[in-house]
Amino acid sequence: MALNSLAGSPSGNQHHIGEEIKGVLMFVAVIWGVHLLDLFLPLEQWGLIPRSLAGVPGIATMTFLHRDFGHLVSNTFPLIMLLTLLAGSRANSWQTVAMIAGLGGLLLWLFGRNGDDNHVVAHIGASLLVFGLVTFFLSAAWFEKRLVPTLIATVVGFFYGWSTLTGVLPLTKGISWDGHLCGAIAGVMVAWVQTGISRSSDSQSEQFGA
Repeated sequence: MALNSLAGSPSGNQHHIGEEIKGVLMFVAVIWGVHLLDLFLPLEQWGLIPRSLAGVPGIATMTFLHRDFGHLVSNTFPLIMLLTLLAGSRANSWQTVAMIAGLGGLLLWLFGRNGDDNHVVAHIGASLLVFGLVTFFLSAAWFEKRLVPTLIATVVGFFYGWSTLTGVLPLTKGISWDGHLCGAIAGVMVAWVQTGISRSSDSQSEQFGA
């Protein structure tokens, strides 16, 4: 089962880029809109704070919050590219996005840095999702060992392979490397689950002659 058949119903989740590109652009537009609102409202308080009840909503909101325009722009272009590749597959695109962001956020809430007595760390930004999508594509290609996902993974690896390797290490001060790491782990886990569902669906189809 190739990547373009991942995570759909047993009969496949038929869609293509032309059908979903509007959703991709709207998703990114919402992120930009939230940042513009953040110029006037203290929205960054809704970031993810590990092991804090007040930080639980951040699991859902951190993707939409950014420190400044540089932070926002650095996430915008890889996010558009990766979401477009996902839209071109037969995966349930938004379910995949929700699973990566939700699982990665949960891992970050459980295990991420929350600062010290004098400084609380609130994790914000779409980079957790970006790193999760990168490892999702790479892992799906590894698990499936088919031509199409391998080609997609090659493209993703060419653009983001090195930054993924370095981004999950505590090399740069002020960067949520643990958020990157949790997103990357979530991407692998989601790919493993979804390729398993696809393989199970294929086996059932063969068994019942579908």
